Amino acid sequence: MKIFDTKTSELRDFTPNNAGQVGIYVCGPTVQSTAHIGHLRSALSYDVMARWLTHLGLNVTLVRNVTDIDDKVLEKAVEQKQNWWSLAYANELSFAADFRRLGIQAPSYEPRATGHIPQMLQLIATLIERGHAYRALDGSNNVYFDTASWPGYGELTHQSPEDMEGQEASADKKRAQDFALWKAAKPFEPETAAWDSEYGRGRPGWHIECSAMASHYLGTHFDIHGGGLDLRFPHHENELAQSAAAGHLFANYWVHNGLVTVVGQKMSKSLGNSVYSSDLFGLASAQTVRYYLGSAHYRSALDYQPSVLAEADAALGRILGFLERAARELAPTRFSAPDAAISIPQEFATEMNDDFNVPAALAVVHELVRSGNSDLDEQRLREASQKRDQVTLMLEVLGLAPSQWESQVSQEHQALDSLVQALIVERDRARDAKDYATADRIREQLSAAGIELSDSQNQTHWSLN
Repeated sequence: MKIFDTKTSELRDFTPNNAGQVGIYVCGPTVQSTAHIGHLRSALSYDVMARWLTHLGLNVTLVRNVTDIDDKVLEKAVEQKQNWWSLAYANELSFAADFRRLGIQAPSYEPRATGHIPQMLQLIATLIERGHAYRALDGSNNVYFDTASWPGYGELTHQSPEDMEGQEASADKKRAQDFALWKAAKPFEPETAAWDSEYGRGRPGWHIECSAMASHYLGTHFDIHGGGLDLRFPHHENELAQSAAAGHLFANYWVHNGLVTVVGQKMSKSLGNSVYSSDLFGLASAQTVRYYLGSAHYRSALDYQPSVLAEADAALGRILGFLERAARELAPTRFSAPDAAISIPQEFATEMNDDFNVPAALAVVHELVRSGNSDLDEQRLREASQKRDQVTLMLEVLGLAPSQWESQVSQEHQALDSLVQALIVERDRARDAKDYATADRIREQLSAAGIELSDSQNQTHWSLN
């Protein structure tokens, strides 16, 4: 198995630190607002990774944090005239609901930044003790990481400190590139947004939060650190520097999922083109949204356009349609039950082992669906049943198997089934009365709605076309 490591800019053979176990830390949301499409895409990418590694027989520990104290959270709370912690918790619940709806499995641990202040302060003390951090030059409560003290600073993004953009010079730090580990409490910020420390009252910097939580749950040397491409700099660069300077080996592989564009443009508040989870779920089923979000390689940019969900729905429908047809036509045969001896096709495994290449893996699924339908057409029932089982196993790995969505789709399916069955009964009566014009009209009406009828000797079945 190979994984693309951002730090070395190459595909590397994946070997876990500890045989049979994998530790993954993923930077989760900063909960100043509700989830947009980029949040969903990122969480889904690491969900699929964890599912595949689990399928390979590895015991996966996935840690995805919640940044619930941050400048943005405090600013948004002021705008909305509410307590920052109330805003953060409401948005955290909203994220969790969206993730569940998308079929994203709960992480092994989901730590909040505010619950790990002691670990952050301990890490800051270690950095000061080792000569890689200092208290503010102006005597305030700020504490900074001394970037000049760490020769490896810039190794993740392959840039020299002098070339790094977006750093702010300040009279209380040695150089512009130095970043905050502890931020002094400000008079205009809520008293509840600060904690006591030996440096004075304040709150942690953004970067120290993830370093402390990752090492607390996974140890100081773990396998994979993930997050969105936008986090490479400054967040992950600074995480790596402070953790390494503290003596931690930290992550073996740095993995970054690509960003989401909207009709070719970067998603931004100024352009007013943000696509939120509510927008997506209002246009398609959550299962379709999941299929769409996985349709591009996790490292590639994913472009959202008005047509993409309809295309994803049609593609997913072809897969599920085959499974429904196979279940119906194989039900009266000795191939009705799945064969426990069937395993995932090697072609699928090869693609997933190639840096989690989900689009290529989906191509394997679709090829088997086409072949399986041909088998059913030609009454090759054994072959059709094998492909049904293989398709089901592959969908389970991708989080798209019908059994994984039954609770979400059952109500919708029952409502649709009752309507379609009523029309089938009406059509049967018309056929019995030799009113073929009415029977044909009903069939055409259903076909126009994307519903295909299949007549057997004693019964008419329906499926989505």
